[in-house]
Amino acid sequence: MGHATSCLEEATMTTTYTVEYLRNPDQSTLRQLALRHSGPIVKTAHDNLNKISRNKARMAAYTYVIAEESAAATFSHKVISPTEAARLIERQREYIETEGQLIAIEGYYGLGKHAVGVEWLYTLEGANIAGMQQVLAFERAHVESPAQQQAPFAPTFQIVFTPGCSAEGLPGKQAIIVDLDRGVTYIMGPDYFGESKKGVLRMLCASMYDEGALVMHAGAKVVELGGKRISVGIMGLSGTGKTTTTFSKQGTGTQPVQDDMITLWPGGDYTVTENGCFAKTFGLTPASEPVIYNGTVDPTAWVENVFVGADGKYDFSKGILTPQEVAKWKETLIATGAPAEHVEAYITGKNTTAEILDAQGIPKDGWDFVVWTQNGRSIIPLSAVHGAADLTTPLPPIRSMGTLNRDEGPLAATPGLVRFTSPEQAAGFFMLGETSKTSAAGKERGKTRSPFTQPFFPLSHDLQAQRFKELAATMPACQMWMMNTGYIGGTEREVDAGKALKVKIRHSSALLEALFSGTVVWKKDPDFGYEIPDPDAKANAALLAVVPAEILEPRRFFAKTGREAEYATWVTQMHTERRAFLQKYHVDQAIINATCGK
Repeated sequence: MGHATSCLEEATMTTTYTVEYLRNPDQSTLRQLALRHSGPIVKTAHDNLNKISRNKARMAAYTYVIAEESAAATFSHKVISPTEAARLIERQREYIETEGQLIAIEGYYGLGKHAVGVEWLYTLEGANIAGMQQVLAFERAHVESPAQQQAPFAPTFQIVFTPGCSAEGLPGKQAIIVDLDRGVTYIMGPDYFGESKKGVLRMLCASMYDEGALVMHAGAKVVELGGKRISVGIMGLSGTGKTTTTFSKQGTGTQPVQDDMITLWPGGDYTVTENGCFAKTFGLTPASEPVIYNGTVDPTAWVENVFVGADGKYDFSKGILTPQEVAKWKETLIATGAPAEHVEAYITGKNTTAEILDAQGIPKDGWDFVVWTQNGRSIIPLSAVHGAADLTTPLPPIRSMGTLNRDEGPLAATPGLVRFTSPEQAAGFFMLGETSKTSAAGKERGKTRSPFTQPFFPLSHDLQAQRFKELAATMPACQMWMMNTGYIGGTEREVDAGKALKVKIRHSSALLEALFSGTVVWKKDPDFGYEIPDPDAKANAALLAVVPAEILEPRRFFAKTGREAEYATWVTQMHTERRAFLQKYHVDQAIINATCGK
C-alpha cells in the first residue's frame, strides 16, 4: 500500500503454516467446535451461542502498526519496530504449529468491483470468532464467477488470530500487529470478536484511501420519500445509537443496508462492507428496537457477553449482580479475569455493593464483575434482518449524512438536531466525532472526540478531514447534520429527579422523519452558526407535538431551570476545546472557522 516498509524477512512473514486446515466449515460445525474449544460459552433457550469473553471491548492500546519510530507521525496507532514485530510473529507461528490446526474462513468484505478478499485464520479456541466472522463476510459465490471459484482463493488481506497465544514482553501481554504493506494483521491474546472485524476494516481504510475513497464508521439505510429513494449515512462511536438509528423507520419505507461501515466515493456513491450486523445489545426490547431484538434472539445469531437468566433467555438490561448470581457464574467470572478472592468475598457477604460501588454505581478496580458489562453484542446475518435492502441491486447515492453525539452530563447542551450550513462546517463536526465516553466497565465519563468517529483509521487522522472535504465537494445535493441521542442538562439520574431531559428514540425518529421530508423550518443558532429547528415556527407544530422545545433548543432548558451561566460556560468551553482539537490535527483553517467561528 505504500505507507511504510516493514523490512521483515520473507521467512518471518510467512502466512502459511504446517498444520491441518479446516477450510470454510459450515455454521453447524463451527458451533460444535466453539462449544468444545472456545471457553466460557452458553447455549441459550434461543438456540444460539453466547460467549463470555475476557476482553469486553477492543483494545486500542494494544494495537501497533509495523514501522520504525521515525515514521510514527504517519500513523494514528502506536508503532512497533520490524524487529520486535518479527519476534512476536514468530512466537505466534510456533504456537499455531504446536496447536496443529487452523480454521480458515475465506470470503469478501464488500461486493462488486470494490470487494476485497480476506482469509481469516483462527486456532480452535477462536472457533466462536470464526463463526461470527463467517456471518459478516460475503461468500466467494457472492463475488466470484464459477470459474474463479474453482481456483485457489487469492485474498488481498489476511487475519491470523490466536486468542490463546500471549504477546510476551508487551503491556497486557496482548497485541494486534498490523502490517499495512503486506495486508496482514496478527492478533495475539484478545478473545473479543471486535478485533477480528476491525482487523480487516483497519487495513481496508488504508487501501480504500489509496483509491480515492473514505471508509466511514457509519450505518446506512435506504429511505423512500414521496416515491424517491435516497441513501442515508449515519456515523457514530460505540454507544451513540448508530445501529438503533440505522434501523429506525422513516418515510414510506426504510431498508437497512449496513449498521457499521461503508465506503464513500465521489458523488455520494457508496459500497458496503459486511453481510450482517454487529449490534450493541444493552437495553434491547421488542418494543424499542424490534429488528435488532428479533435478530439477536434468532438461532442464526451469535452473541457475546450478554447475561443469561435461569430460564436460558437473555437479560439485555442486567446491571448489578446479586451474590447468588455471582455464585452461579463463579467459574465463568474467574475464567474471564475476575479475582477469585474478590468473587468469594462478594458471594459470602464479606464485601457488599455499599463498599464496592461509588455514588455513580461504578465498581472499584478488581470488582468490575459485580456490574455486568453493558457492551454485550450480537452478530446477526443480514438474512435475519427484517426488511433489509437487497445488496445485490444498485443502491441510490447518499443524499443525507449525519453524525450522532450522545451528549451527557451537567453541561450536555447539544441540540436534538443540527443542520450544517456548509461542507466545511460538516467536515469540522464530523472530524470532531464528539460524544460522551462509553466503556465496557462503565468507568469512563465525560466528553470524548474521535476523528470521524473512527478510532481504527490507521493513517494520520488529518487525512480523513481532507478526503471528506474533497468528497463533499462532489455531493452538493447531500444534507449534512448532527443529532444528540443522549441528554440535555444531566444524566439518567437527573432525568429521574426531573432535572434533565432524555432524548428518546421516538424523539430521534421524529426528528429524522422531519429532516428527510424537508418539512422543518430552521433558524440559525447564534453561538455556533449551524441551524436548528425553530421552536417558534408554526410549521414545526407537528414536530413539537413529539419533541420538546427544550430538546430542539437546549438554551431554553437552561434558562427555564435558572442555569444560564452554565450554558454560557458550555458555549465557551466547546469553542475552545473544538478549536484546539482541530488544530492538533492540522485541519484546514476554513473548516476550523466554519466549526468554531473566526
